[in-house]
Amino acid sequence: MKSLFHLAYNVTDLDTARRFYGDVLGCREGRSTATWVDFDFFGHQISLHLGTPFATAPTGHVGDKLVPMPHLGVILETPDWQALAARLQAAGTAFVLPPQLRFEGQPGQQWTMFFCDPFGNPIEVKGFDSLDSVYES
Repeated sequence: MKSLFHLAYNVTDLDTARRFYGDVLGCREGRSTATWVDFDFFGHQISLHLGTPFATAPTGHVGDKLVPMPHLGVILETPDWQALAARLQAAGTAFVLPPQLRFEGQPGQQWTMFFCDPFGNPIEVKGFDSLDSVYES
């Protein structure tokens, strides 16, 4: 079975969303109306609707870090992750958790970074050397 993940959430300005998701993250824009816009979020569909963004809090315990909950994210292979991290850093992105290696030498070793879109919606991007190792325990 082949499938794509879809997530819809709120933003307060579609032009600002287009600049961030399109220009900074490099996501291709899809369909839109005056009240929402779709993006190809690294192979998955997100729909950004005008409204109040969801509330978040740093309550997710991962290792010795607290991360924003809820959050959305994507898993990339390491070279793509590194390229995106460099692009975000060049754009002056304020990171909740800066790009770093987590669980080094352990099953599930991964690169990670957390940042928020301009509306406070938290996003995590993970990088794995092989997508086949995502579920190793």
